[in-house]
Amino acid sequence: MKADIIKTDKKYIAGTYNRFPVVAVSGKGSVITDENGKKYIDMGSGIGVTSFGFSDKKWLEAVCGQAAAIQHTSNLYYTGPCATLAKILCRRTGMKKVFFANSGAEANECAIKAARKYASTKYGENRYVIATLNNSFHGRTLTTLAATGQEHYHELYRPLTPGFSSFDAGDMKALEKLNSTGTLAAVMIECIQGEGGVVPLDPDFVKELYAFCQANDVILIVDEVQTGNGRTGELYAYMNYGITPDIISTAKGLGGGLPIGAALLGEKCENVFSFGDHGSTFGGNPVACAGAVSIIKRIDRKLLDGVKRRSEYIFSSLSGAPGVEGVSGMGLMIGIKTSRPAAEVVKECISRGVLCLTAKDRVRLLPALNINEKTLKKAVGIIKKVCAGE
Repeated sequence: MKADIIKTDKKYIAGTYNRFPVVAVSGKGSVITDENGKKYIDMGSGIGVTSFGFSDKKWLEAVCGQAAAIQHTSNLYYTGPCATLAKILCRRTGMKKVFFANSGAEANECAIKAARKYASTKYGENRYVIATLNNSFHGRTLTTLAATGQEHYHELYRPLTPGFSSFDAGDMKALEKLNSTGTLAAVMIECIQGEGGVVPLDPDFVKELYAFCQANDVILIVDEVQTGNGRTGELYAYMNYGITPDIISTAKGLGGGLPIGAALLGEKCENVFSFGDHGSTFGGNPVACAGAVSIIKRIDRKLLDGVKRRSEYIFSSLSGAPGVEGVSGMGLMIGIKTSRPAAEVVKECISRGVLCLTAKDRVRLLPALNINEKTLKKAVGIIKKVCAGE
């Protein structure tokens, strides 16, 4: 069965993924079972998607109940889950309006369009440049690739969408120089650069950047696609930094396993779009929104404190351990710099029943927010042994 699935996959699916040799058949909590009955502790949660693990009862009830009622209507009509989710997101963040899409890249596309329309309407069409950080990652569409500050993602797809400029985190002089041209519309950041190696931004830089954007009426976009929805121990990562963005993009863990993205628009941009300015066939799908309502309602202080407690356990267990050169990140978004190549560590962890990820030269952990603490300790113990070469 496994060989047949892998053979069929390789024959008919575009070769964009270098998959691990695991065929996932079922899951419960933070444990995946393959076709032979072997169990794996999932420390990646589908790259930060399955916020409450697999087969979560409340999520299943919300999704299945909505699918049985009405699964899709298009955005020509109203649905309760869409409106409810938007209300919760605005009330939890202080944002004013929400645009729903299907993915993080699409949420970022919306954020970019909103920022450009705000700037061009107020200052003229020459104010369109979006500044991003080197080592950032914002998606795989041509425009979000252009926003991504990692050159190797650009190599095969030029010409990219114009109007993006990247600078080093902390280099405010570079940003001030760009602003002096009169073309700067927005700055887009991740508070923790996930695909860049799980690198948190310096709080002083973030606060200085926020003040700069406020003083110069430059829209500040915070990309919370991976960092959001409880991942860092707060609802959104920017809340750890004491700032309020003009636009927030989010996806991944918001839907708990179904595709959904959202661009949250603050006061400056709440009315930037008019009828027909933007759209999405599946954005705001009632089934996806019902699942997201189930997720976001349960990300409360008790859960977030649990995220922080689990995070402290992982950091304390792995920091300074044999074969571990450093641990970075925040909450349950963690990068481990290992003496051995990260890909080698991940491969051996799989053989021992633990699924991890990589981010550049680091082993990356993104477990479910509510991962059972006994299961977590077992997984961390195996990771420690693999890092130590035991």
